[in-house]
Amino acid sequence: MEIMNSSILITGASQGLGFALAKELAARGGRIVLVARREAVLADAVAEIRAAGHVAHGIAADMGDKTAIHAIAGRAAALVGDIDLLINNASTLGPTPLRLLLDTECEDLEQVLQVNVVGPFRLTKVIAGNMALRGRGTVVNISSDAAVSAYPTWGAYSASKAALDHLTRIWAAELADTGVRFIAIDPGEMNTAMHAAAIPDADPTTLTDPRTVATRIAFLVTAGGAPPPRIAAEEIEVVR
Repeated sequence: MEIMNSSILITGASQGLGFALAKELAARGGRIVLVARREAVLADAVAEIRAAGHVAHGIAADMGDKTAIHAIAGRAAALVGDIDLLINNASTLGPTPLRLLLDTECEDLEQVLQVNVVGPFRLTKVIAGNMALRGRGTVVNISSDAAVSAYPTWGAYSASKAALDHLTRIWAAELADTGVRFIAIDPGEMNTAMHAAAIPDADPTTLTDPRTVATRIAFLVTAGGAPPPRIAAEEIEVVR
């Protein structure tokens, strides 16, 4: 797809990878709508992108709130037009320090699934239908290596990302002939606040800068052809 003048909606976009993607895609000429929960942090993120001379708008909303989804989609379309690229990046780890499944409250698991799986499903359901009618569009779901590896204490987050991966495959299969692309991307271990919350003792110098990952993802979504439904971090490096 062509980023210039495209309408792009990114969730979890006020910091970390989401913010890096917003800046990267805005610099390439995209019209960006950033979604995040914390209004003040979101406002700062939008202001920074606008200060660089790019188009950006913010919507303060919680992806775990069922009632927020149609409002997000409607406001985004009103601000920048029909969405050409949706990036479902918003995620939650659940309570930290991370805990064993035996110590995980059912309500905490439910909340992680609401934000990491059900929210993206609802938003994709609203937006991908319009994409299919127009015969074009791309949906990117940000996954994790935790989706395929059994890390102790990562149970709720891992289960949510595994589910998101498989939803991506099914979306891709069901809408294969519509012109809508679906990609799940494992961005690898990044120097973000979420990683620090999950692994406080990690050495930040060993982690990838989210800006580097954002550049790779931007290349991937603009590349021609149909990529496989799930792209791992090492495969992103191949096409950087």
